[in-house]
Amino acid sequence: MTIQLPGAGGALRTYEPRTEPLAVTDGTPFTSRTVFSAAHVVADPFADASPDSAAAVDWDATLAFRRHLWSHGLGVAEAMDTAQRGMGLDWAGAAELIRRGAAEARAVGGRIACGVGTDQITGGTLAGIRAAYEEQLALVEESGAQAVLMASRALAATASGPEDYLDVYGHLLRQAAEPVVLHWLGPVFDPALAGYWGPADLDAATEVFLEVVAAHPDKVDGVKVSLLEAQREIDIRRRLPQGVRCYTGDDFNYPELIAGDEQGFSHALLGVFDPLGPLAAQAVRVLDTGDTAGFRALLDPTVELSRHLFQAPTRFYKTGVVFLAWLAGHQAHFTMVGGLQSARSLPHLARAYELADGLGLFPDPKLAEDRMRTLLALYGVTR
Repeated sequence: MTIQLPGAGGALRTYEPRTEPLAVTDGTPFTSRTVFSAAHVVADPFADASPDSAAAVDWDATLAFRRHLWSHGLGVAEAMDTAQRGMGLDWAGAAELIRRGAAEARAVGGRIACGVGTDQITGGTLAGIRAAYEEQLALVEESGAQAVLMASRALAATASGPEDYLDVYGHLLRQAAEPVVLHWLGPVFDPALAGYWGPADLDAATEVFLEVVAAHPDKVDGVKVSLLEAQREIDIRRRLPQGVRCYTGDDFNYPELIAGDEQGFSHALLGVFDPLGPLAAQAVRVLDTGDTAGFRALLDPTVELSRHLFQAPTRFYKTGVVFLAWLAGHQAHFTMVGGLQSARSLPHLARAYELADGLGLFPDPKLAEDRMRTLLALYGVTR
């Protein structure tokens, strides 16, 4: 049985779906790397909502997906940009997601880290930005989750230079109850974060970022670098204080960064591990045995899919992530908060299906094929 898929030029091409998924098994906890998957939220498709409405979330399906990730040994990075923070999910929705996700993590013994930002405000003074961060940090700490200090659009718009970043982050780190993860999300993921840390030049910005870490090494569990520049991440991790981890956020180069080199390696906190969860977990368990070649053999073939999902405009990668979750049977519909399911074209989604199916990511390939045919029919593809 074949399926007709539209290409970038509009012409249909014939694809033969696979009939069996990749065989993956649950296993023991990871020993060589700490690995988080940033997780998406499942919208409530029956809510009478508009793109300007507060997010309507299907909490049962959202938490079920987190249990899926935990079942494979992955940690969950909650309320991050993969969960559409700032792109459909407001602070009220994120706060509820943090509370529910942290409670579910306690119930099943899963690891969770939650995003701390300033998205309850859009600008203001440095004092107001500090207060917004403090409000979110308090909620995450009260929930029992680890905090991830995310980049702030408000701070990017308000700060006059590096000294303002040093002041705000120093203030937060001094009062953090437990070591946090510092997240540098580059403008490729969010254009509003251009010039973060003060300087427009990335080399100079890197120095400010490292200065923040060096001033508070006891309060920084690790840094998450999301710049899609492998060499810059390697340079940063080689300069981190002893005991401070580097969590790769590079969805283009993650296999080589996690595998590492003679001078070290990166742990992982990745949005692409949302659709890759079981396969990624199996690869890390192979790496735990010391088999780097086996790890790369499993994970390297996934890079083409990841680069496709995260192609420019990169911030819309969430659409492909949710689309694959629908095809894989993790949710009953392809609807997103804020109507973001419309952010990628049919040819883009068709290629994502083809690549994911080729990797064996769908537990039920026939279900994925049937759902792909349903989508194609909605767009007028009838053969």
